Amino acid sequence: MLGVDLTGPPQVVAQGRSVHGRDRAVDEFELPDLWSLHLYEYTADLEVDGTTHPITPGSLSLVRPATPVRYRYRGPSQHLYAHVRAPVLDATGPRALVVTAGPNLPVFTDLMASAVASAAAFPERTRADVWMVLLRLRDAVRPQPGTPGLAENYVAETMSYVEAHLGDVVTVPEIARTVGVSPDHLTRVFSRTTGQTIAGYVRRRRIEHAVHLLTRTTMSVSAVAATVGIPDLQAFNKTCRAVTGRSPRRLREEG
Repeated sequence: MLGVDLTGPPQVVAQGRSVHGRDRAVDEFELPDLWSLHLYEYTADLEVDGTTHPITPGSLSLVRPATPVRYRYRGPSQHLYAHVRAPVLDATGPRALVVTAGPNLPVFTDLMASAVASAAAFPERTRADVWMVLLRLRDAVRPQPGTPGLAENYVAETMSYVEAHLGDVVTVPEIARTVGVSPDHLTRVFSRTTGQTIAGYVRRRRIEHAVHLLTRTTMSVSAVAATVGIPDLQAFNKTCRAVTGRSPRRLREEG
């Protein structure tokens, strides 16, 4: 896990495109109170706490504050970077994260390049771009079995899937395939962690969204029902009453 607080956009203190390895083959430094985010365009070695991380074009690294690092270059080496101030959530976590962007490289490159280009005229966009890179990094780092917090990760992924598919047919097997576990295991983990079934959670979130649409928009009841994935009006009415104790029309009148 990243160990960086991403509940809001971080403060970007510096950003740019830098070239190293021209005058010397080794760089050593640390940032006392800043996170260091790099997107690499070269091959090198990054040493952190005695561990060597191979760097290749398309690699990204995130190094926590007050972490000494050593780079060993193999010639002129260019990268995009951002130095970020944000709270450290887990003081015992790894001091450096190194991953390969893979098929997401164009997205990461566009975001980092935009962050650098926007800094002078639109610093708020730089913060948003760097925030998005960090959020995407967090999503790309999946804990391995036995890692503390794995259950919470499965639950969070399930909730995210449900939010993105409220208007669709949502099944536990499909969610489990997306999360990467068996349906039975996901069902047990979700129920144990949240105290409710996945089906119950889906139903509640659909009706909560329906209540918002009924009370804050002029959408017809039938349109609201279709939007939240319960197009049958009789079933929608029944589900609203079961969850809220009121019919859709009464919810609208009282809203």
